[in-house]
Amino acid sequence: MIVTPSPIPDVLLLTPKVFGDDRGFFFESYNKQTLAEAAGVAAEFVQDNHSRSSQNVLRGLHYQIRQPQGKLMRAIAGEIFDVAVDIRQSSPTFGRFTAQRLSAENKNMLWIPPGFAHGFLVLSDFAEVLYKTTDYYAPEHERTLLWNDPDLAIPWPFTGDPLLSQKDKNGTPLKDAEIFG
Repeated sequence: MIVTPSPIPDVLLLTPKVFGDDRGFFFESYNKQTLAEAAGVAAEFVQDNHSRSSQNVLRGLHYQIRQPQGKLMRAIAGEIFDVAVDIRQSSPTFGRFTAQRLSAENKNMLWIPPGFAHGFLVLSDFAEVLYKTTDYYAPEHERTLLWNDPDLAIPWPFTGDPLLSQKDKNGTPLKDAEIFG
């Protein structure tokens, strides 16, 4: 596994070793020991989530103020623009974001530790996203940052208008959001 720190060092791009030939390919999409040794991530995952979305669907920016979730993200079909926003007030990168393109083709994964808001935009006709979380979903603690907050200035690479849930349309700007201490 190749580990590449993002501009926010706690968020890591993980590139697995892929073994391919004329029959197809094989790779370990998760190995607890490898993740700990190569990336220094000793997370205990408790839940797997799988979503399928159409092109221009934007999901996020979500986080849980209690029971915060670390996420190990990957696209198993299609391509997404995956975004993590640091909302840890004590962090030197507070209020900054990092983004990566994850796709079935590149097989990259993104480690996003607890304390970040997360979202993604589907770039291909559709995408399936599979991710592991370090804590259980707790809807009563879920919060949503405004995806187009001008203070964040995330350059979402749209090919049309975003398709958003009502919850995501009504997100809170970072300056007014409940954040981590």
